[in-house]
Amino acid sequence: MVTRTNPSHSDGRAAAGRVVWLDIARVCALGGMVIFHFVRDLEVFGLLAPGTTSQGAWAWIARLIAGSFVGLSGISVVLVHGRGFRVREWLRHCVTVTAAAVAVTAATFVAVPDRFVYFGILHAIATFGVLAPLWVRLSSVELVAAALAILLLHGVAGRAIFDAPWMAWTGLGRSVPPTLDLIPVVPWLAIFLIGIALGRAIGVARFDRMRTLREIPVVTVLGRHSLAVYVIHQPILLAVLWCAMALTR
Repeated sequence: MVTRTNPSHSDGRAAAGRVVWLDIARVCALGGMVIFHFVRDLEVFGLLAPGTTSQGAWAWIARLIAGSFVGLSGISVVLVHGRGFRVREWLRHCVTVTAAAVAVTAATFVAVPDRFVYFGILHAIATFGVLAPLWVRLSSVELVAAALAILLLHGVAGRAIFDAPWMAWTGLGRSVPPTLDLIPVVPWLAIFLIGIALGRAIGVARFDRMRTLREIPVVTVLGRHSLAVYVIHQPILLAVLWCAMALTR
């Protein structure tokens, strides 16, 4: 383990270093995602019954994993912009996550055109992140109120006007086109806003003090490059499964 001590910055810059427990949370979410996608790949390859991962316990596990990623993204907004909005970091985040989301859409459209991902977890995080200039202006009370309003809207959603396929990303329709992954704005934006409110409750100064904790090298690397892990893990899983099936024929 590596010990780092990083002083807080009072000039609007974020302190250097990592918040270890956030990296651990990211790694746990990544681990859950890899396990879930492996099981779903088994289903896609016909090794498990159709619908295995879309119902029962697996469906709830999928929601828990997605909620973890979205909530942690909300907390990260406070880490990055808690001492003042950082335009360069915001632009970098928007470009990289959006590019990754487009890559996922393109890859799944080629691989499974009848269930390609048109608005999955990366699309949601990219969309919520684009609006970061708005979120950072809201108080914790306003963030929680907005989250509750979104959850209430989700409870009464299901209007025919939103049933058009191109409106599926809103989460307000009564039916959606088939897809491997769908994280619509309603209700998932509420989880993102709650994440920001939680980050505010913890406070930037406390986050800075947490950065003095010991880092776990493997966890730190995975936490820092969680987007890359998200993008490349599925091709690796598919390649492993394809090779395993080819060798056992």
